[in-house]
Amino acid sequence: MDLTGQIVLPDRILPGTLTLEGERIRAVTPLPKAPARYILSGFIDGHVHGGDGADTMDGVAAIHRLARFHLTHGTTTILPTTITAPWPDVMNALKAVAEAQRNAPGGGPILHGAHLEGPFVSPHRLGAQPPFAIPPSPGLVAQALETGVVRVVTLAPELEHADTAMESFARAGVRVSLGHTVAGYEEAEAAICRVCAAGGTVGGTHLFNAMPPIEGRRPGPVTALMCSDEGHAEMIFDTHHVHPATFRLAARVMGRRLLFVTDAMRGTGQPEGPSQLGGQDVEIRNGAVRLPDGTLAGSILTLDVALRNAVTVGGMSLPEASRLVSANPAAWLGLHDRGRIASGLRADLVVMDAGFFVREVFVGGATVFRV
Repeated sequence: MDLTGQIVLPDRILPGTLTLEGERIRAVTPLPKAPARYILSGFIDGHVHGGDGADTMDGVAAIHRLARFHLTHGTTTILPTTITAPWPDVMNALKAVAEAQRNAPGGGPILHGAHLEGPFVSPHRLGAQPPFAIPPSPGLVAQALETGVVRVVTLAPELEHADTAMESFARAGVRVSLGHTVAGYEEAEAAICRVCAAGGTVGGTHLFNAMPPIEGRRPGPVTALMCSDEGHAEMIFDTHHVHPATFRLAARVMGRRLLFVTDAMRGTGQPEGPSQLGGQDVEIRNGAVRLPDGTLAGSILTLDVALRNAVTVGGMSLPEASRLVSANPAAWLGLHDRGRIASGLRADLVVMDAGFFVREVFVGGATVFRV
């Protein structure tokens, strides 16, 4: 099968044809000119709670529903994400993600695994997380790892047992993401070093949100992540969570270590008005989700919108913006078979029009969505 258009590579846009064979890209052939449609590598969302009225905590059917919704916005690899809840509920959600993986219906994105966001977070930096934070004791960490489905864990490094938990997750290949934390710079820097020393990969959960800010005499965990050569960081770029100028600063400093996520909740894709997050009442209004006290409560972002924001208000070129939703998250998650368009890689692709709206999605070379 051949697919012709403006091929978005990591460093340029190439008029050409992609030849697909099975699940892979067999060849990339340049052309003098090609149709005015953009072909991008499929988007990868490593932090997504819900969408289309469904939530990861609701079980297998809901996980499939939210995954299918985000597929229509270009997401071809997804990590359903838990919320802070009583431990039995968290374990049930992890088992549901594992079951959803085993019995995934055709025509959806790849369920890479789960992002365990909570309950190993600070009770003093919950953000919109419900008040069920607990320390990551060795027994609980072992239970989470036994599910075989955790790929990313959000963890506050100041918690009791955090040091041994970070090492255990890192040795198991789980990405350790510092977040929902009151840790200072020194504590965050030590955590980064600890994860790396254990052979792990370290990052930060929704950079700038649910963590201390950068101050002149208190640089905080944001500075530790930005200054580390090894630290990756998620960002929710809906322009509510992070100002465009702050995004430009982080992108300039972190380069390919910065990646977009949605942190989308169940109301994503639904009309504005009342909704729910982790059993809490929230209100969707003017493109943002908030608790009654005004606290941001996840988002209603999709990755195609994040990409458009990076171009229209973030000042990025399309190849630069594309890296934030594909190559950079692939590197963070260790997915070396996707995230770029190149011969031999997976044919997970998104076709967009001139306004950067999704027109067609391919997963493993098969068309799974078309407008």
